[in-house]
Amino acid sequence: MGFLQEFKAFALKGNVMDMAVGVIIGGAFGKIVTSLVNDVIMPPIGLVVGGVDFTDLNLTLKKAVVDAAGEVVTPAVTWNYGAFIQQVVDFAILAFCVFMMVKVMNRLMKKKEEEAPAPAPAPEPEPSAEEKLLTEIRDLLKAQK
Repeated sequence: MGFLQEFKAFALKGNVMDMAVGVIIGGAFGKIVTSLVNDVIMPPIGLVVGGVDFTDLNLTLKKAVVDAAGEVVTPAVTWNYGAFIQQVVDFAILAFCVFMMVKVMNRLMKKKEEEAPAPAPAPEPEPSAEEKLLTEIRDLLKAQK
């Protein structure tokens, strides 16, 4: 089997296609959650903590070096812990959203299983000729007693 045929067989498997769809939808879902965090959740939290935007929180480790003309020669070295806090909040909200989505999907799947009718019992197979003969012999023996 040639390399291209082998690659085609791999790429067109159902699992690979499902994974590709999952990655694409996951990326879009991530953008929605990021917008939820940045545009809906963080402004009230920032207001509560005094108008602080977490992404702007940092600690200057070394100040910027500026020349006589006011040009920055060496930029400041900062420890941007606010960006880390923001990412942790984003992750927590994303994890919660995924948890809720999985919970809803499980509930829907359980409901679907409950609604599905129970399979009809399999009909008993037709007795074989040997079984019919043995049944007749049994009935004759019962009749003689």
